[in-house]
Amino acid sequence: MSPTDHYQLMARYNRWMNKKLYAISSGLSDDERKRDRGAFFKSIHGTLNHLLFGDTVWMGRFQDRNPPTRIIDEMHADFGELQAARERMDTRIIEWAETLTPQWLAAPFTFTSNVDRRTRTLPAWALVAQLFNHQTHHRGQLTTLLSQSGIDPGVTDIPFLPEFAGAAG
Repeated sequence: MSPTDHYQLMARYNRWMNKKLYAISSGLSDDERKRDRGAFFKSIHGTLNHLLFGDTVWMGRFQDRNPPTRIIDEMHADFGELQAARERMDTRIIEWAETLTPQWLAAPFTFTSNVDRRTRTLPAWALVAQLFNHQTHHRGQLTTLLSQSGIDPGVTDIPFLPEFAGAAG
């Protein structure tokens, strides 16, 4: 598998998992989604917002679109707006991943962190890996919050992506 194939797979996995988690979360009341559960971003809604924020920052950097330069706690207070923005972002990530080249991935990429305001230069592939690692990390928190609420988020493993459904045997 080439690095570009890997990142395209991760983009499809990202969309699949986000669809699953938003479908589950849509069954909760707004109060339940926004209830402070002691998580790093307090609530299910807060964690979903943070995931979208992180993707907005990285995709803005990768596509030269002036990403936010300060951390935004809540991009969308309304769940329907948050979900629509998530769907647009997932499409954007998939389309972008399809344009990646080995040359771009190997090139140095300079960015300024919103966390510590330091400027760093790393290979682009390491930062693309961070995009997908960040998503997986916080979706893990979401599945924990849902499980603690008595909701089974189901299987979250790559081999269960719908595109691999025919591979079971």
